[in-house]
Amino acid sequence: MKRIEKIKLVFIIAGLLIVSSCASKKDVVYFNDLDISQKDKVAFSASKTQVNDILNIIISSNSTDIASVYNFNQNTTTPTGYLVTPEGTVTLPILGKIKVIDLTLLEIESLVTRKLIDDKQLMNPIVIVRLINAKFTVIGEVNNPGTYTFNEQNISLLQAIGYAGDLTINGKRQDVLVIRQENDTKTYMMIDLTSRNWLSSPYYYVKPNDVIYVNPNGPKIKSAGYVGNLGTFFTIFSTALSTILTILILSKK
Repeated sequence: MKRIEKIKLVFIIAGLLIVSSCASKKDVVYFNDLDISQKDKVAFSASKTQVNDILNIIISSNSTDIASVYNFNQNTTTPTGYLVTPEGTVTLPILGKIKVIDLTLLEIESLVTRKLIDDKQLMNPIVIVRLINAKFTVIGEVNNPGTYTFNEQNISLLQAIGYAGDLTINGKRQDVLVIRQENDTKTYMMIDLTSRNWLSSPYYYVKPNDVIYVNPNGPKIKSAGYVGNLGTFFTIFSTALSTILTILILSKK
């Protein structure tokens, strides 16, 4: 093989290696198949109360003085609440133990309201229930991994990723794992952020205690091996190329 042909072959191989290590636009951009003329119906299912949840329960009525005895430390600046016990109950002043496990916040509001009315304790009671220790965890290839709390009734998966500072360039957008635990049951779902299909799934909204894991992409995994990183790769490649060229030149002498 002539020297020029050998040199061309070396550069072709090098080019292929570099191209294969680069991520395409399709791998990086979210919602590649999004059609703005279409609408997705969000699948929302309210979170159900679990053991160790802390519920802030406020009871009020037209008779403010009477209703105040049902509230516990509600005058403090920091919201306080009732811990859901392993038995799935909370203990309220006057009302005593109430089973709240596997109930949504709205269902708990209705339950407490009905109890106050049926027991003839309050006229026209107003009950507000909020979860005050809702949290989720984001780990893997994001800029700010960690555990985050939220006070909203619900937040989307994209909002949760936004809390963590978005994915790094090394995050595999087609391979985001959501681990969801509801009491004694765990479910797993792989989300492809480059597609719109997940927008209508039950995983569009984050639920309390969700864990979101962003897997590394191919180049990131490769960089964890012998080559180490892109800078090291080019150093090794340039050294090898120089050696090959030197050998070719010397072989002609």
